[in-house]
Amino acid sequence: MTLDIISPEATLFSGEVTAVTLPGVDGSFQILNHHAPIVSILKQGDVKIAANSFHFAKEVAAKFHKVDEKTYTLAINSGTIEMNDNKVIVLVD
Repeated sequence: MTLDIISPEATLFSGEVTAVTLPGVDGSFQILNHHAPIVSILKQGDVKIAANSFHFAKEVAAKFHKVDEKTYTLAINSGTIEMNDNKVIVLVD
């Protein structure tokens, strides 16, 4: 599935991922390939991204923290997420 993480300043990440875990207001939840359509509000916490490879623009790379070779996290203050047609769009503050 495709994941786009967008902040008011820049597109932080855009690429193919295997899973994304998000800090929802009612608890953390995970989205996998071909997940049902969903729209949700996010609270402060970490967005956890799992993928086979990562490519970050050098100006935003410092915002991401490496967990292991296939997992990175991104701290957010709040945001929204929409999953539809195997594309996840995360708008973050």
